[in-house]
Amino acid sequence: MTTSTRGASRTPAVLVLEDGRIFRGRAYGAVGETFGEAVFSTGMTGYQETLTDPSYHRQVVVMTAPHVGNTGVNDEDMESRKIWVSGYVVRDPARVPSNWRSRRTLDEELDLQGVVGISGIDTRALTRHLRERGAMRVGIFSGDAVREDSALLARVQEAPQMKGANLSAEVATDVPYVVPAIGEKKFTVAAVDLGIKGMTPHRMAERGIEVHVLPATATVEDIYAVNPDGVFFSNGPGDPATADHPVSVMRGVLERGTPLFGICFGNQILGRALGFGTFKLKYGHRGINQPVQDRTTGKVEVTAHNHGFAVDAPLEKVSETPFGRAEVSHVCLNDNVVEGLQLLDRPAFSVQYHPEAAAGPHDAAYLFDRFVSLMEGQRA
Repeated sequence: MTTSTRGASRTPAVLVLEDGRIFRGRAYGAVGETFGEAVFSTGMTGYQETLTDPSYHRQVVVMTAPHVGNTGVNDEDMESRKIWVSGYVVRDPARVPSNWRSRRTLDEELDLQGVVGISGIDTRALTRHLRERGAMRVGIFSGDAVREDSALLARVQEAPQMKGANLSAEVATDVPYVVPAIGEKKFTVAAVDLGIKGMTPHRMAERGIEVHVLPATATVEDIYAVNPDGVFFSNGPGDPATADHPVSVMRGVLERGTPLFGICFGNQILGRALGFGTFKLKYGHRGINQPVQDRTTGKVEVTAHNHGFAVDAPLEKVSETPFGRAEVSHVCLNDNVVEGLQLLDRPAFSVQYHPEAAAGPHDAAYLFDRFVSLMEGQRA
């Protein structure tokens, strides 16, 4: 990515998809060029949490809601240390933010962090295109980066694809750190950071858990050096087929029988650790309105998602794995994609979505209580 100084909304910008479709609009955020995988997010709120979710690393996010930026940007709702999206696409950006916590406009924040965006295009048409053709590489160009269409298309087609990308170590912490329990400490959890969001250890801390956040390169020995009551594997970006190290580490945890909980990328890691495959979805699940059924209770939850890959596990039978019996515990009601796994003979489970969901909904917050119950049972 290359950027220049802020170019205001009058600066022309061009969005070029790898299949040759082109959209023309105005620069939004930084001026320059950027590349990534074009994906769409269906959330009507929570754009700041989306932007700062490390799972969006190397993705250009298209907002399906037409009006974006209405509440500006504050200093409290960041999910990580920076904006991770490669680029940002909106239809009608707010001219003036209106919220008592707002400190800057979204346009200003994108420019401050060097994120190239585009506004004023038909995001509904772009979303329909991605739904029909699938997520694909894209480039956004503005200012001096604009060239002939054929030259821009060639640049996009040279960009790396998401399939086969190993990205978790690029977004994870370099050094371990501790999030203390709120109130009385009841448990210690080792959390492997594959792209963790700040709200996740906070949700555990609310339940009396002291969370030791470890780098993606952590070994089994590193995990057990903190004497954990449970182990957590976080969300994160990239292709789970490349995540051989986390899979190996998770197998070491499963062998010891320590209570284990994974979300998103952690769900895909558990799938691989159990011997299942993974595959790339056509356009993925992103946004805060995805219906999922908890098959253990029959309850339907509205949930927050960000994943372009899924676990290939049988929906209608219990599977035999190296660690005992496993079953699909949650499923997406839109397309029957696996949204959760659980072991029946060991204390381990995972889901493909975000139960911490800072921007909501909070239907799945009970999963942290389920993790606590596993640790209580193990201790008993």
